[in-house]
Amino acid sequence: MLYLLASNSIHDGHLPLFNLLRYITFRAGCACLTALVISLLMGKPLIAMLRRIQRGGQPIRALGPERHLLEKTGTPTMGGVLILFSLTLSVLVWGDLQNGFVWAVLLTTLAFGAVGFADDYLKLSRRNTDGVSKRTRLGCEFATSLLCGWWLQSLMPADLANMVAFPFVKDLLLPLGFAFPIFAMITITGFGNAVNFTDGLDGLAIVPVVIAAMVFGILSYVVGNHVFADYLQVHAVPGTGELAVFCAALVGAGLGFLWFNAPPASVFMGDTGSLSLGGALGALAVAIKHELVLCIVGGLFVVETLSVVIQVFWYKRTGRRVFLMAPIHHHFEKKGWAEPKIVIRFWIISVILGMCGLATLKLR
Repeated sequence: MLYLLASNSIHDGHLPLFNLLRYITFRAGCACLTALVISLLMGKPLIAMLRRIQRGGQPIRALGPERHLLEKTGTPTMGGVLILFSLTLSVLVWGDLQNGFVWAVLLTTLAFGAVGFADDYLKLSRRNTDGVSKRTRLGCEFATSLLCGWWLQSLMPADLANMVAFPFVKDLLLPLGFAFPIFAMITITGFGNAVNFTDGLDGLAIVPVVIAAMVFGILSYVVGNHVFADYLQVHAVPGTGELAVFCAALVGAGLGFLWFNAPPASVFMGDTGSLSLGGALGALAVAIKHELVLCIVGGLFVVETLSVVIQVFWYKRTGRRVFLMAPIHHHFEKKGWAEPKIVIRFWIISVILGMCGLATLKLR
């Protein structure tokens, strides 16, 4: 919004200070700060409202770690609303609203958030852990992701639209043709649910998401700038530099939420937050042609998902479990690790993976 006002003012010769708003880096910094301030200001009133409405907080799985029934009962959920509100408002204020990539990623994020909100609502209203049916939920996610993949494909240069790029190799592109939106659908839906699996301990999911958003903010800025893209030998996608503003707003919103989600959490993000954040990361990766790099940067989410898949597959075949409990963070809980130790060590792993993802810019 402010970007469009600035463009008109500069064109008319008025308010030369608005020239700053032409720079993505300046607007990204402002977007991060705006989302952070909104989150911090709105957090306490929202949590108080959620406590009044939910009367008992998020239902806790009886099959989960025993201590959760004692320590986490009564904590309100749907804190993802705070993330989505601060993120959306910040992007609308500081983003270029004529940029199709911004709208595609933002609307996909909100659509996944809506699916998560419906899931949280049903869990609360029924007072159990059964929300939207798996078939309905996945159907909505697949439809949203497929539409997003097609939309992003239509915004890309023709020579890149149907391609998948590989990290560490500068010229290797895999043509998918008409199957590219399906690949995008799998990527976006997969990461939406991967973050959802990871969100099981206080602060566990939000920090890796913030780290991934930081990395993809840098990648978006590079991929959207022909000079930097040519120098680093990555495939340029014109217009995606504006996604750095989205990523910065996501960082600010995530840090603001962490203020209230840090152990012991005052609020959980719920499926409203975890599905939307995962969907956002998947859409960002598809937009800038870094889907495989997301598997590195978001490696923690990949491992959490694989632990669930392996556990279910092996149990159905043999009747035995590979892990004491899945996702894998619960396995370490069962082994006696304290929650803060698990969370902080997983954060450290996420930082390392984030640096590995950035290294793909030079190692080609």
